[in-house]
Amino acid sequence: MRTAITIGGPASGRGQDWAETVRYAVECERLGVDFCWSAEAWGQDAVVPLAYVAARTERIRLGTGIMQISARVPSMTAMTALTMAGVSGGRFVLGLGVSGPQVVEGLHGVPFAHPLQRLREYVDIVRLAFDGQVLEHAGEHYQLPLPGGEGKALRLAQGAVTPIPLYIAALGPLGLELTGERADGWIGTCFVPEAAHVYFDPMLRGLQRAGRTLGDMDLQAGGPVGFEENGDSLAASVRRDLAFRLGAMGSRQHNFYNLAYQRAGYGEEAQKIQKLWMDGRREEARGAVTDEMVRVSALAGPEEMVKDRLRAWRDSGITTVRLEPAGDTTSARLDTVAQVLDLVRALD
Repeated sequence: MRTAITIGGPASGRGQDWAETVRYAVECERLGVDFCWSAEAWGQDAVVPLAYVAARTERIRLGTGIMQISARVPSMTAMTALTMAGVSGGRFVLGLGVSGPQVVEGLHGVPFAHPLQRLREYVDIVRLAFDGQVLEHAGEHYQLPLPGGEGKALRLAQGAVTPIPLYIAALGPLGLELTGERADGWIGTCFVPEAAHVYFDPMLRGLQRAGRTLGDMDLQAGGPVGFEENGDSLAASVRRDLAFRLGAMGSRQHNFYNLAYQRAGYGEEAQKIQKLWMDGRREEARGAVTDEMVRVSALAGPEEMVKDRLRAWRDSGITTVRLEPAGDTTSARLDTVAQVLDLVRALD
């Protein structure tokens, strides 16, 4: 089982944090981590940090986890990916996702409607660019060249140094089918190993249409990880994160993380957490996150418990575990990563 870490995210982008972010990524490569994903929401973008880290590293794969398709037209995403592939010596991985209506419509000012059809067309155009084809596409959401205008179909000037893997972040059944049909890998969040079929059954339908199997995919998921004998403070941290994700990361109508937990068997709990959060009762929402939800969502507690959870992720089919290490400082987080890597190697 391979390992991955993430930099960036909603609260990222403050200048004083950058040096520590770079140190974290560089040291994780030295420890043996396989992937570094760069997230974007309303903080730093996903690409610029990876370009900098590419110059400071030699081996680690560098992926956008994720680039929001609403923020860029597909041809620009393809140009960026091809540029990053050249800059990184072929280590770049393109991760795409639809985000959610709050960010898409509130931050980017474009409609969120029909996200899966939009993503399907987006992937088709990016694949054309990666294959060195002329960018011609007549879809519902993207038309190249624009009909009735003065433009003509173009081919991007740069070719891929090596094939660029394309990963999709999806949680709903139709999105997971599309992932199986069109992607090289899956970026999974809100994954519960004990309910792996909820995620993989739809993916298998897409894989079968494409004549492939789960063995053809890199399946990435993980969660908070930390070592603590009684686990109380780590559990409290997981509760805070889960309550925020299930309560705040979306509207009452659309919260894909919440729906994922409902499908995984925590319907009553997830709906209660969201209602409490939306009603402004945030401390109660955190308290509504059950011990069982904490246990299945994290790799936290005494070392043997962390090892058991790593085994659960591996046995469920996950091929790369994404680590969100506990620690108040970069050094503490790196210590956690090093300890987890030892356990992963012992499992293998």
